[in-house]
Amino acid sequence: MRVFITGVCGFVGSTLARGFRDGWPDWELVGLDNFVRAGSETNRFALRQAGVKIVHGDIRHPSDLETLPACDWIIDAAANPSVRAGVDGLTSSRQLVEHNLNGTLNLLELAKAWRAGVILLSTSRVYSIRDLTAIPVAVQGQKFIPRSDARITGFSPEGVTEDFSTAAPISLYGATKLASETLALEYGHTFDLPVFINRCGVLAGAGQFGRIDQGIFSFWIHAYAWRRPLKYIGFDGTGYQVRDCLHARDLLPLLAAQIGNPRRGVPRVLNVSGGVRQSASLRELSAWCAERFGEHTIAAEKAGRPFDVPWLALDARRAAQFWNWQPQTPLEEIWKEIAAQAEKNPNWLQMASE
Repeated sequence: MRVFITGVCGFVGSTLARGFRDGWPDWELVGLDNFVRAGSETNRFALRQAGVKIVHGDIRHPSDLETLPACDWIIDAAANPSVRAGVDGLTSSRQLVEHNLNGTLNLLELAKAWRAGVILLSTSRVYSIRDLTAIPVAVQGQKFIPRSDARITGFSPEGVTEDFSTAAPISLYGATKLASETLALEYGHTFDLPVFINRCGVLAGAGQFGRIDQGIFSFWIHAYAWRRPLKYIGFDGTGYQVRDCLHARDLLPLLAAQIGNPRRGVPRVLNVSGGVRQSASLRELSAWCAERFGEHTIAAEKAGRPFDVPWLALDARRAAQFWNWQPQTPLEEIWKEIAAQAEKNPNWLQMASE
């Protein structure tokens, strides 16, 4: 089995590559990365030492893919993962589309030529912002919780299901990922290729180069540990907004099962996340950090931002039903792992921004 992983030197790609190397040592792993993300270079040597073939290239350029060895599966972990991409002044809207959508097209053409299966790592941000903000919430302790009278299609007590609305607006980032999903499913149907779409919640773990608009749990813990400025933004500056959390290595059993048994008749689109039981607010995370690191003042800004939502946790019961998959790493263990790395690496956030 030869598996091709894009974005292999990013947090998720490198976590998957190391996990596959340890758990499935007979697989041959080929990885591609353009190293545009600050900090990604730090993973190159370790992955090569582990036996992963690393290629410097960019999925936006078909010529960079022409000399790759044919593989049985493509795992697409390369993307600009920021919900504010295209409007934040750091990435143009055209660059975002080129990377997240045109890159997917190039990989699908590669899959067609190789007769390979495709696993697309997508995102919870394909779901409608308007409908997410319409979920009625109440305050419980230090966080928002959905009210018991919530009656919205695609919403359950376990969170947002795969049937939740994907109507615009979903952000430019969400739109590129949703379009990529549609394109991948069409390629799979048209050319009889196994294709799986895994919509991930917030992924986290030690080694992630977190930023305020992505990898929020890692960013917050690293910033808090070293007394960097932090701010609750929106929702009256309460910090009550909630997201779910999943360790990236917990993706491994699901991906391995999809690769090993790409059976027909199962859903092609799945939510893959920590769910309600592994969700927390920024205020709760700050309280945990205070116990670990001591008190730290956090500023507050009442005004919100266009793509922020008060509560978002994914219902992943479909993955459990069809693949017997569930998260393995408890939320606090993820936080402890990140905190331990933060204590040893005071300049970690700076490495991610250089």
